[in-house]
Amino acid sequence: MKPSAEDRRLATEDRLRAALAARAVLVTHRDLRRDAPPQGRSWGVRRVRRVAFAALGVAAAVVAVCLLVLLPGSPLDPAPVPPARAPGISEPVPATPARPAGPSDADSRVISPP
Repeated sequence: MKPSAEDRRLATEDRLRAALAARAVLVTHRDLRRDAPPQGRSWGVRRVRRVAFAALGVAAAVVAVCLLVLLPGSPLDPAPVPPARAPGISEPVPATPARPAGPSDADSRVISPP
């Protein structure tokens, strides 16, 4: 006859327990070693690369700002704009008489003979 399913389970379970117990007997205190103490996060290649790229970016930004400020043609230091007209001192224009220039008023008087 065939063994029942429950008998097979019990037999398999007994064999597993015996195998695990035999394996446990083989392990001694010499086989066990302490783990190394935790070191925290180590600086991996990716992290170092990220920090290096960030530092290069900051350095490039500082150089760009310095070049914009210190170069003579920078937008912060515009070239002087020439005046709208040439500077100079102009003499005032003399006022022109309302009458045309001719004989004076004294000459135009009629002088009667004595």
